[in-house]
Amino acid sequence: MTGGNWTATNKVRPGVYVNFNSAPQPLGAVGERGIVTMPVTLPWGEAKRIITIEAGENTTEKLGYPVSAPELLLVREALKRAKTLLLYRVNEGVKASATLGELIVTARYGGERGNDITVVVEANADSPALFDVSTLVAGVERDRQTAAHIAGLKANAWVTWNASGSLTESAGIPLTGGSNGNAVNQNYIDYLDAIETQQFHTLALPSTDAELKALFVSFINNLRDNEGRKVVLVVENYPAANNEGVISVKNGVVLADGKSVYAAQATAWVAGASAAAGANESLTYAGYDGAVDASPRYTHTQTVAALQNGELLFSQDGTRAFVEQDINTFTAFTPDKGRYFSKNRVVRVLDAINNDISRVFSSYYIGKVANNADGRTLLKNEIVNYMTNLQNIGAIQNLDSDADITVAPVEGQSDGVLVGLYIQPVDAVEKIYISVEVK
Repeated sequence: MTGGNWTATNKVRPGVYVNFNSAPQPLGAVGERGIVTMPVTLPWGEAKRIITIEAGENTTEKLGYPVSAPELLLVREALKRAKTLLLYRVNEGVKASATLGELIVTARYGGERGNDITVVVEANADSPALFDVSTLVAGVERDRQTAAHIAGLKANAWVTWNASGSLTESAGIPLTGGSNGNAVNQNYIDYLDAIETQQFHTLALPSTDAELKALFVSFINNLRDNEGRKVVLVVENYPAANNEGVISVKNGVVLADGKSVYAAQATAWVAGASAAAGANESLTYAGYDGAVDASPRYTHTQTVAALQNGELLFSQDGTRAFVEQDINTFTAFTPDKGRYFSKNRVVRVLDAINNDISRVFSSYYIGKVANNADGRTLLKNEIVNYMTNLQNIGAIQNLDSDADITVAPVEGQSDGVLVGLYIQPVDAVEKIYISVEVK
């Protein structure tokens, strides 16, 4: 962590600044977790469809591997904090297959995981007219069924069979020819079309492709600015976005097992952690779960430059890697839109207000409540209760419900109301200035 002497309260990096020494301070706990989404390239799973993965769920059947497997690194990083992952496999791949006599076995999905499948056909011990057909994945039996002919077999989570024919005993039929294939930019465009109608909090793009980054930033801008859906995008090394709805991850981390997680991969953790963070929580100095080092490390000068450029980066402290400062890419400050908007905690508060009030209004007020004094009072009371709850959890402060919240009719529109909100979001303590006088 940074520190040092100070003569003016103008430090850039979060830290404790003392005129003769400094000491670390703890951060608060993680808040309620949310929903993250991302497009990924995988060696198994249904392609070009949104797959819902819950934290703690056994991913073997849906994705071919347990979440601890190296192949599911991105899934694992996203779910270290997020509650739900809306996954979209952008590559389709080639399906592995095998033939024994009249039996043709085909992997359910394309990808290299299909090459780990073996089918065993054995004579049934109780009836010589029947066969026991087992599907093994990496040597582990995942399905067993008994049939007299191929037509009696049912497709399972791993393989499909041809329609008819005779079964022949075999100690093992290994499937071969499975490959992952490549994803093209159109596959990512298809993902954006699919995810646009879903509810989520953050979107991670684990890619270094500059064209895709620009495409995804445009997508998020449209959702935030034109559709009123305040969601956040996490990309790697794209501070040019200059947008409070876009987080740019500059570097990666090293995990305790020695595995390096590069910046593009670390977008999964950042998006998951951001989705999980509550409106009253900052990720500044939050430790990256399971990480022991930042990769690469940056000097103090480099770190300050990155923060001023709107880049979220990881630093190292002892045996952990942590978020240096929970910021987004917005740096074009103006009198009307100041530095506050570069802080993700503040943006989470503002986004929560937008999303929650819109949800309540559309669910309970549009078309249901009269646009008269009584109806507007009912709506104002609803907003007052909501804003009071935000103040009670420390997300906003100094709320004056009479002066700061107004609900008025729109002139010339019998069905319109204008809501005025004046709020003061609470930022996290990031810089502590201590003046010590020696007598």
